[in-house]
Amino acid sequence: MSKTALITGASQGLGACIAKKLAEDGFNIAINCRSQAEVDNGGNTVAEECRSFGVEAECFIADVSHYSACEDMVKLVKERFATIDVLVNNAGITRDGLLVRMSEENYDAVIAVNQKSIFNMMKLVSAIMIKQRGGSIINMSSVAGVYGNAGQFNYSASKAAIIGMTKSAAKELGSRGIRVNAVAPGFIDTPMTQVLPDKVKEQVLNAIPLKRFGEPIDIANTVSFLAGEKSRYITGQTIIVSGGLSM
Repeated sequence: MSKTALITGASQGLGACIAKKLAEDGFNIAINCRSQAEVDNGGNTVAEECRSFGVEAECFIADVSHYSACEDMVKLVKERFATIDVLVNNAGITRDGLLVRMSEENYDAVIAVNQKSIFNMMKLVSAIMIKQRGGSIINMSSVAGVYGNAGQFNYSASKAAIIGMTKSAAKELGSRGIRVNAVAPGFIDTPMTQVLPDKVKEQVLNAIPLKRFGEPIDIANTVSFLAGEKSRYITGQTIIVSGGLSM
């Protein structure tokens, strides 16, 4: 039976690249999109590209910040593919601003999408993986969650929490053959970072020992490693993929 990977926030950017890489690895792909608009404006294209590797791929709509929406989606994915062997919690947003100026609304929104979604998805999918007695969960954190970042109090808080959640889940689920790890990207060239001012990009570049920004495939390759058998004895870890940023 073919294995299945479910990737949240996979209609574009890192999520799309991860989905295509796991499809290349032979996984059937469940692509989570937040809305029908995301399906139409990215998700369907990602699914078609995944199918080019000879696997099955389908889009599933859910706002992963809501538990009931995740519950419905996970049920549909399980019915469609029979198993969920890999979960990649990739969905995330930013609402940047200095702490003293940050609105409660912007704080809550980032925590709901970036952090609460991890609880929602891990709780639901781990129940399936426990019955299967195996699986790999990969949570997308960030160097902002490791080192902090001025102007990203809410984002840093959510990404730091993910590291703690990853370690706790790894300890709880390890005896069932389930591995849980986190990936902490640095500055990756995606739509989320492309909108930053050139001055900011230059400052970041000067702080990276490898003197280049990361590409989505750099993250996708790391996820591929954690999803596969070559990492079968790795759990509870946070792998920083940043070109040495903040080293």
